Amino acid sequence: MSEGYAVTVPEGYRIGVWEVREPIATGAFGSVYAARRTDGGDARPRTAALKFLPTGTATPRQVSHLRDLAEREVELLRRLRRPRLIRMYETLVVDDPGRPALDGATVLVLERAERSLAALLADAPRPGAGPGLLLQICEGLAQLHGAGWVHGDLKPANVLLMADGSVRLADFNTAAELDGTHAYTPAFATPDYTPPELLWSRIDERGRRIRPSADIWAFGVIAHLVLTGSFPLPGATPALRRDAATAYARGSDELRLSAEIPDAWRDIVRACLTRTHEERVDGGELLRRVREAAAGPARGPRLPRPRRTARPRPARRRPRRAVTAAAALATATVVALGYGLGVRAGDPPGADGRATAGGTGVAAATYGADELRTDRGVPPAYRLLIVQTARDCGRPGVTAALIAAMLKVESDFDPNLSDPANDEYGIARWTPRVLRWWMHADGTPGETVPQPPFPPAESIPAMGRYLCWIAPRLDAGLADDRRVLLAAAYRTSYRRVNDAGGVPPKYRSYADRVAHYVERYTPPGKQ
Repeated sequence: MSEGYAVTVPEGYRIGVWEVREPIATGAFGSVYAARRTDGGDARPRTAALKFLPTGTATPRQVSHLRDLAEREVELLRRLRRPRLIRMYETLVVDDPGRPALDGATVLVLERAERSLAALLADAPRPGAGPGLLLQICEGLAQLHGAGWVHGDLKPANVLLMADGSVRLADFNTAAELDGTHAYTPAFATPDYTPPELLWSRIDERGRRIRPSADIWAFGVIAHLVLTGSFPLPGATPALRRDAATAYARGSDELRLSAEIPDAWRDIVRACLTRTHEERVDGGELLRRVREAAAGPARGPRLPRPRRTARPRPARRRPRRAVTAAAALATATVVALGYGLGVRAGDPPGADGRATAGGTGVAAATYGADELRTDRGVPPAYRLLIVQTARDCGRPGVTAALIAAMLKVESDFDPNLSDPANDEYGIARWTPRVLRWWMHADGTPGETVPQPPFPPAESIPAMGRYLCWIAPRLDAGLADDRRVLLAAAYRTSYRRVNDAGGVPPKYRSYADRVAHYVERYTPPGKQ
C-alpha cells in the first residue's frame, strides 16, 4: 500500500489486462503506478504507467473538477499521436463497489518512461546531451502548437526521458485547444516557468486565458536551466524569482543570463524570455533556431590557453546515446514526475541531503525535513506546498508545522471537504467570499467570488498569505504561543484575538488541537 497517496492502490490490483506494481508518483488529485500486462495479446508493451484519477466517488464538486482535468488529457492524447508526446494506450474505469475510494476512478494507461528531465537535473551533472534534449523538447512543442493546442504547464517535471533516450512531453490535464489566438486553461501554474503576463492574470468563468507564447517562455527557462544549471532570473526561491520576473517585465530590471550559456543559445533564450508576449519568438522560428544551435558547437567561446589554440567542440552527432547513458544511472524505480502530478515518491535528495525545489526534483516524503517532521503523517503529496508556502511568508510563527497542523485540524488533509452548511470547502476550509481576497499572490482580490472546487495548490498558498498578513497585526505583548494565536486569528480575526488578550474562549478547543499537532509536526530542536 502507498500511504499518503492521493489514490491508494494495493500492489497486485488488477484492472483490465494490467496488474498494479510499485507506486511511481502522486499529487493532490491523482497517483501513478507501474503496471505489467497479465496477458500475451496485442502489440501493447509488457509494462506501462497507470494514472489513477478519483473521478467516481469523491464529492460532487471534486468529481466535476477532476473529470474536467481528465477529459482534457484524454481528449488531447486521443487526437494527437505525435512522436514527441507521451502515448496513451487506453482509458479504463474502475468498477469495484467494494473499494469506495477506487470505485469509478478513471485510469489512463500511458507509456512508461525511465525518468523525467527534473530527476536528471537533480541527481546528475549537467546533461552533456543538453542541446539534443532541448531540440526534442522544441519539436514536441512544435507538434503541439501545430495541432492547435497549448501545453500550459511546461517544465522539467513534464519532460519525460524514455528508455531509448528519446524525449516525450507529458501532463496535458491543463492543456487547452486554441480558440483563435488564445486558449483557456485551469488556474494552475508553476511560477518558475510562467511568463510575467500570466503571474497576475485574471481568471474568469472559462479559466485563465493563455497563448502559445507562454510555452515559449517556459522553453527559454528550461533551456537556460539545462545549459547552465541555473534559472535565468535571480532568487533563491520561486517566490523571489517570481518577483524578479515581475520587475523585469515592468522594465525596472534587466535580464542577466549566465556567462556559461553559448552565444547561439543566449540569443534563443533572450528571444523566448521577452518582457511581453508580442516580442516573443514564434514556435516555427524557435524550432529553426534550435535546430541550428543543436547542430553547431555546444559550448560557448573559450579563452585562449598558453601554447594551445582554443577550438570549438564539434557538433554532438548522437545525443540519444548520451541521454541513454545518463538514464542508465537511475534505479528501476526512477520514473518521471511528469505524468501530471506535483510530487514524486523516491526522488533522490540533492548534494546537501535535501530535495530541491523549483522544478529540479522533489522527494515527496522528505522535502523540508528540517521544517516539518517526516514521520508524523503529513501526506507527502502536500509537503512541497506546505513548506514552500511557509518559506514564501518568512514571518516568525508562520511555519510549515503550523500550516500542516491547521490543515490537519481544518480538514484532516481532505482536499474533497465540502461543508455547505458553513459555506466552507477544501483542505483549508475556505469560505468563497473570504478566499477571494487571498487567492492572488499579488495581493489583489479576485474580481468575482470564486466557486468550489478549491484545489490544494490554490488553498494552501492562500492560507499562508492570510497568516502572513495576520502575523504583524497581532499584539506583540500576547503571552500565548504565537503560532497558536495565528491559528485562532485565522478561525476568527486578529482583532478578536487582540481584544481577548489571547485565544477567545470559543476557539480554545480548536487552538488546543492545533497546538497538539504543531508540537507533533515540529522537528526536534525547532520547538
